[in-house]
Amino acid sequence: MKLVIGGYAQGKLNYVLGKYDVETIKIYNGELPENIEEQRETIVINHFQNWVKRKIACDDCPEKEIFEFVEKYPDCVIISDEVGNGIVPIEAFEREYRERTGRILVELAKKAEEVERVICGIGQKIK
Repeated sequence: MKLVIGGYAQGKLNYVLGKYDVETIKIYNGELPENIEEQRETIVINHFQNWVKRKIACDDCPEKEIFEFVEKYPDCVIISDEVGNGIVPIEAFEREYRERTGRILVELAKKAEEVERVICGIGQKIK
């Protein structure tokens, strides 16, 4: 699994698209694919942080689900905005979302074969 992180609108998806043959990837925006019968393409989860937010809002357990997913699809690429920088939100839900997303990304980074941070469309390998 590869993890690509960076700020909002920093060119993360374009960076990933530049590293892969576009014919060999399947992009999912803010969702995890369900019931993939035969995996021929590299799965790219873009806007991962939005998926986490929806799961928390529905009282689901995104931690369990994403770790099972990467176990099943170890060649996937996860792209996420960094959500832990800046002012701490006033809303309790927003604080929980930010905290849990950050902790999930920490665990994904530990499991990842490669972690890159993208700034201004330029990738920096950090693992």
